Amino acid sequence: MAQMDLWFTERQNENLSIGMRIKETLHSEVTEFQGMDVIDTFQYGKMLVLDGCVMTTDKDEFVYHEMLAHVPMHTHPNPKKVLVVGGGDGGIIREIVKHPSVEKAVLAEIDGRVIEISKQYFPHIASGLSDPRVDVQVADGIVHVQEHENEYDVILIDSTDPIGPAVGLFAKEFYASVHRALKDDGIFVAQTESPFKDPDLIRRVHEDVSSLFAQTHLYLAYIPTYPTGMWSFTMGSKRHNPLEAANELRVKDTRYYTPAIHKAAFALPRFVEEIFRR
Repeated sequence: MAQMDLWFTERQNENLSIGMRIKETLHSEVTEFQGMDVIDTFQYGKMLVLDGCVMTTDKDEFVYHEMLAHVPMHTHPNPKKVLVVGGGDGGIIREIVKHPSVEKAVLAEIDGRVIEISKQYFPHIASGLSDPRVDVQVADGIVHVQEHENEYDVILIDSTDPIGPAVGLFAKEFYASVHRALKDDGIFVAQTESPFKDPDLIRRVHEDVSSLFAQTHLYLAYIPTYPTGMWSFTMGSKRHNPLEAANELRVKDTRYYTPAIHKAAFALPRFVEEIFRR
């Protein structure tokens, strides 16, 4: 009997898709907020899929999680209290708690089922959620930020794509709330999609953040399962310049992030610079 050839296809926009051959679907449900699937693939291992979009995979998750977490965490000289908005899989928290200076890390994830399923199927990603310094809150991150002024050293926005429950996380009003929630030398970073696929979003976010923060910086990483593979992150900093960060690695067990990568990530191709320097 012929073996079935099953594929998962993510339609990344009306003209672009990515496909992976799958072994099996391990979990599928519709939560209060979104569709959620866990799929086992031949190329990337297990994948967490929300509303048809790949969020993380066994094989390449470390790139996104290390670069969203360690670039701002190494830019801040002494990050003690950190907030992650979204990020229910726990990958960003796992990287944050590697920093010995951290006294408290708060996770504000609106969909509690993402946390539960990640613990079940991605224990290596969710491992940091059990750290005693971590406060896991099933809560709307937008509301949490509004209610905690002048409290955090670093805020990380680990959002899904700017559709559905994540739309508000790309609004200028939200970035203004983030600014108020940070201490006077605070830093925030948000994932801001692909320069090839979403230049208009990157331009808008850069303008909004620049109007609020003393320093705004875009940096890049390369994540094969995200649309086009080239991914951007936008940093707003009240005081500290990421290009002047200490040239030392405070944490162990990184697979992508290094001090050299930290600096290189801010060296932008000309076409990326032209997105927001017009």
